[in-house]
Amino acid sequence: MSRNPNVAAATDAADEVVRFDDVSMRYGRGPEVLSDLNFGLAPGSFHFITGPSGAGKSSLLKLIYLAARPSKGLIHLFGHDVAHETARTRPHLRRRIGVVFQDLLLLEHLSAFDNAAIPLRISGAKPGDYRNDVAELLSWVGLGQRMHAMPATLAGGEKQRLAIARAVVNRPEILLADEPTANVDHDMALRIFRLFVELNRLGTTIVIATHDQDLVARSGRPVLHLENGRLTPRGPQGPTSGAAP
Repeated sequence: MSRNPNVAAATDAADEVVRFDDVSMRYGRGPEVLSDLNFGLAPGSFHFITGPSGAGKSSLLKLIYLAARPSKGLIHLFGHDVAHETARTRPHLRRRIGVVFQDLLLLEHLSAFDNAAIPLRISGAKPGDYRNDVAELLSWVGLGQRMHAMPATLAGGEKQRLAIARAVVNRPEILLADEPTANVDHDMALRIFRLFVELNRLGTTIVIATHDQDLVARSGRPVLHLENGRLTPRGPQGPTSGAAP
């Protein structure tokens, strides 16, 4: 089976954190949303997913996050064949992935601090063990003075950064972000992107689904382009593969 050299070019299957082999997906008895996808992502790589509305970008992220199952094909996540994972073992894989959802999914009755700490609480950590780490992370994303604020009082860009903080607080090996700059202005989009660049430098594999072609062009990162359910990997867009806007 041929594999595009722009994606996980220097790795074999054992080294890839994500691998899709002939993966297709449909909802119910409807038409295929994704068709015969073949790609792999190397640890510490950084990719954008682009494509028109309805192309399947969010569906692709759901497959990686184990929030949906393929209608055919094989998916390997961290070397595990996810088809053989059970309801007991799948959560362990999902805890290795951070997700910035398109609708953010902040809990309105919790403060910014408590929203950011949710993944740690779910994993069983005690507040005394993570209080300083969460406060430091919120300061890093520019919310140090807003950690006790409720989501309803936060501006759009602050909510985006809070969602990012929550997604990375447990130091995931993969970060998935679904249109993370859709509701912010240009300057804030660049600021958010710089946060992702820094996380990537620390070793996190980053996958961002976006319509923001300007951000993609400035970034110099490889692209997985979806259209009509088909995926076309492309090389780095813009200045250089290591560039930040």
